[in-house]
Amino acid sequence: MNKNMKLFGLGLLGGMLPLGLFLLINGSNTFQTDSFSNEFNAPVHRTSLTAGGTPIDFVDASASSINSVVHVTTKIVRTSFQRDVFQEFFNGPGAGGREYKQQSQSSGSGVIVSSDGYIVTNNHVVEDATEIEIILNDNSKYTAKVIGVDPSTDIAVLKIEAKNLIPIPIGNSDEINIGEWVLAVGNPFNLTSTVTAGIVSAKARNINLLGERTKNTTVPIESFIQTDAAVNPGNSGGALVNTRGELVGINTAIASQTGSYAGYSFAIPVNLVAKVMHDLIDYGVVQRGFLGVQIADINQEIKEKYNLTSTKGVYVSGVTDSGSADKAGIKAGVIILKIGGKEVNSSASLQEEIGRRRPGDKVAVTIRNKNGSEEIIDVLLRNIDGETKLVSKEEVKKNVALGATFEELSSKDKKELNTEHGVKISSITAGKLKSLGLQEGMTITKINNEIVTSVEQLTSKLNGGKTGVLLEILTDSGRKEYVGFGL
Repeated sequence: MNKNMKLFGLGLLGGMLPLGLFLLINGSNTFQTDSFSNEFNAPVHRTSLTAGGTPIDFVDASASSINSVVHVTTKIVRTSFQRDVFQEFFNGPGAGGREYKQQSQSSGSGVIVSSDGYIVTNNHVVEDATEIEIILNDNSKYTAKVIGVDPSTDIAVLKIEAKNLIPIPIGNSDEINIGEWVLAVGNPFNLTSTVTAGIVSAKARNINLLGERTKNTTVPIESFIQTDAAVNPGNSGGALVNTRGELVGINTAIASQTGSYAGYSFAIPVNLVAKVMHDLIDYGVVQRGFLGVQIADINQEIKEKYNLTSTKGVYVSGVTDSGSADKAGIKAGVIILKIGGKEVNSSASLQEEIGRRRPGDKVAVTIRNKNGSEEIIDVLLRNIDGETKLVSKEEVKKNVALGATFEELSSKDKKELNTEHGVKISSITAGKLKSLGLQEGMTITKINNEIVTSVEQLTSKLNGGKTGVLLEILTDSGRKEYVGFGL
């Protein structure tokens, strides 16, 4: 018996010593376990997640941003026109034809950026839309119009007629860090005002998404913020905010094999969004400067191939003749280390930095020459046509109607299409013409049986008309079609 009591005492002492040591070491630790009261209805106290010893509270950030994020619903009407060959034989092109319409709906999110009704969302949220409705957090509804879109960055700007809205505070996407907490605010699966949390997983991420969506776009700009905040269909166009409730990105895509959240989501950095947004509001078109170089990320293979000293920077594999870089004296084979004062170590980060600037802007480009010396070169940025001037809003209006931008036919175009008149659709976004099935590259040769001789003639009739319209169209292959619709 005494022997058993001794063993029991030694066992109890052995158990108490580690417990005492644990309490001594952790007595002042700020992390606390859940504490429960003996009464079932007593509150349970939980400690917030901490960063640097400071509790993180998502409540204020959620409250300040949730009223600035809207639900965007769109109606898509696709119209086809069936010709009546018999009636056309007696009464001319388009006579007796009938319209057939197919309707569908989709939804996404948007972010209020001004108290008088400007809203930023994704281009793919409103693409093809014929009607756009905005639902605020208080369930009030407004009809929106498209101010402008930029498929290269997947940004669109909408406008509703409302006052005293709550715009979201704009943050600085350059200042967010990998590992920092962020919130995704949006309307996944039509569940309005949903907030999810995660951390920044990576920056300047290129996933080749926009290149696939915009196959005719010259230079898609992808430099996403990657997070693990849960984002699902319907979140597109919504807000990525920091813990202060400031907008740092527009949620755009998810990495998924199923179409639903599977671990990572991607947002356009707000510094790029802000530039595109202001361009679309101020000019109706994005004023984009081009450096005029072909570039590549420096991996081990490129480092060894070109005998480089490190993998830092971006390798210039080619230079566009008479482009911005060429005129400034930048040659193929150099390494770009900085754009302005910011280091660039990927093609995506370089494209983002240039994408924030306009034609006519001067930018200091730090390069490393083939001999290893570093040099700072001032580059005057030019647009895709090699010019430094900005396009005015008045010029843009002359070339745009019903969501399409037009350009004069070149001599080559006229020869290939066997026509002496008409104008070409150079780009097309959400609007009437796209809903009718018109595409980039098509040529409009007649409007209401009147020969189209200039862009301004066509746009003035489309923008100023109040009756029915019949367009004669040549496709890329030269096939003639007719499209009728009401304005």
